[in-house]
Amino acid sequence: MIYLDNAATTAVCKEAKEAMVPLLEDEYGNPSANYPFGDRAGSIVERARIRMAGMINANPENIIFTSGGTESDNSAVLKIKDIENSHIITTKIEHHAILNTCEYARKKGAEVTYLNVNPDGEINIDELEKSIKENTRLISVMFANNEIGTIEPIAKIGRLARAYGITFHTDAVQAFGHVPINVARMNIDMMSVSAHKFNGPKGVGFLYVRNIDDFEPLIWGGGQENGKRSGTENVAGIAGMEQAAIQSIKNMSYRMQKEQYLRNYLINRVMNEIDDVKLNGHKFKRLPGNANFSFKNINAAKLVEDMGNEGICISAGSACAAAGGKPSQVIMAINVQKEYAYGTVRITISHENTRDEIDRTVEIMKKLIKLQREQ
Repeated sequence: MIYLDNAATTAVCKEAKEAMVPLLEDEYGNPSANYPFGDRAGSIVERARIRMAGMINANPENIIFTSGGTESDNSAVLKIKDIENSHIITTKIEHHAILNTCEYARKKGAEVTYLNVNPDGEINIDELEKSIKENTRLISVMFANNEIGTIEPIAKIGRLARAYGITFHTDAVQAFGHVPINVARMNIDMMSVSAHKFNGPKGVGFLYVRNIDDFEPLIWGGGQENGKRSGTENVAGIAGMEQAAIQSIKNMSYRMQKEQYLRNYLINRVMNEIDDVKLNGHKFKRLPGNANFSFKNINAAKLVEDMGNEGICISAGSACAAAGGKPSQVIMAINVQKEYAYGTVRITISHENTRDEIDRTVEIMKKLIKLQREQ
């Protein structure tokens, strides 16, 4: 199998597995229990909190462990003060964890502005500033797009939000562990992270919150996470996330260079060897391992299925839920022509992939696209 769908999920790294197994077999204590067996579990959680905070230049008390990106995104939007009378600014290309939560907030009385993006998937800072109102309480713009890989001007957005006294949240699920992030320098007030996107386990992540004292919980119960997110902590998952993050940050330069090399090699081959193809997303300001293509007069769902039958895992990148389905909100927002939009596929590379795997992927893809177009 050749796995090229790392934006969907990643393989759990050896270091994360080794950290998790003892906590599942022997050290399974409840971190809130008031005896040494529980204290040991609690110390593992707090050590991870300190280390995760250090990776983004934050304080440990500003890290809330969650079940992953969706919960973190929901919490960031729904817990703004006086949401019924608030104005929220987001973009048309957000993950549905933000889009659907903003729609729920709108039904509760909030006003929501959805920013346009240019053909590369970037927002316009001037349009963002013109959208600000007296009651704007939240700006939520993803760090990097999960489909086309474009990295947004996060530091500029943060400076603007800070100047107007508006909370700035970024969904960094695709970015953390893959590109450098400094929440202080970038003026990020809240940030969502999910472990399984950087070789950690599924079902665990965190939400960074700068103004932690003002944060109201989304989940209530026993008062865990300093009263900000109730529910017994996933100790094994948190430990696995910590070790995966350590490996990702420590080896980031090497990983970025290798993924960029393979990505550019893939893009060059596809663009030069397959007719009627469009590369989506910014050519340079994109995630290291992301390549998103739209092929004219191709059914992406069928192409993904046929590639899978050849042992190659790619995705339609939510561009086409099924044959005859509508293109995703991202593909629509960047105005991909209809005859290309339905043929959109996403290929996301990890540092563990090889040039030989890319070569085989391109050759199989060329064959299958040719067959589709001849039918």
